Amino acid sequence: MTTQMNSPSCAIILAGGLGTRLQSLISDVPKPMASVGGRPFLAHLLDHLERQGVQRVILALGYKHETIIEYFGARYRSIPLTYLIEHPLLGTGGALRRALDVVEKGPILALNGDTFLALDYGLMLSAHLAAGAALTIALRQVPDAGRYGRAVVEQGRVTAFLEKDIATSGWVNAGVYILTQDIFAPFNLPEVFSFERDFLQSYCTQLRPLAYPTNASFIDIGTPEDYLRVKQDLFI
Repeated sequence: MTTQMNSPSCAIILAGGLGTRLQSLISDVPKPMASVGGRPFLAHLLDHLERQGVQRVILALGYKHETIIEYFGARYRSIPLTYLIEHPLLGTGGALRRALDVVEKGPILALNGDTFLALDYGLMLSAHLAAGAALTIALRQVPDAGRYGRAVVEQGRVTAFLEKDIATSGWVNAGVYILTQDIFAPFNLPEVFSFERDFLQSYCTQLRPLAYPTNASFIDIGTPEDYLRVKQDLFI
């Protein structure tokens, strides 16, 4: 069950990366266009956003952006699409900061373009607002948290992201965020930076993001092994 009336009205999808690890499998398209269940992975993300009542999507694009724009055009079903092209590539942090400059004020949903989390965004937004948080991060428990770098949570807040380590289960950043438009304002950041490494890891103590743990279905196509495992699925 979704909570469309309370869902964020605008979403940013970070889809500008080179997808280096998948080049041997999808060298002709950018990673978000990788086929899963016979359709681009990005189409599945947009389907879920529409079901959740999101009214506008901004796509931060870089590598082979023409492929995405030609496929989806100006809108996807009921959702108008805005494209921001990175010249040069800005990293996930630089791209997100640029996208936040063109959105309306209010809590913004941000997603990684190579992961899918079957989450109720309305419930996540309610938790974000109730806590008065500047940043809320969806966390998913996985069998191999060491591959991602596990999240440390204390009293409902993320206090650190550990370096990638031994393969044991734990909570990881699932690539779904709700944040304020001015989240980067207090920090001296370069033009090009990683949202995960240079911002979240470096400033986690000051940020103290709200942790939003979930056991919702989670798919990551970032590596060849993971992509091959899910590419023939009917998805959701």
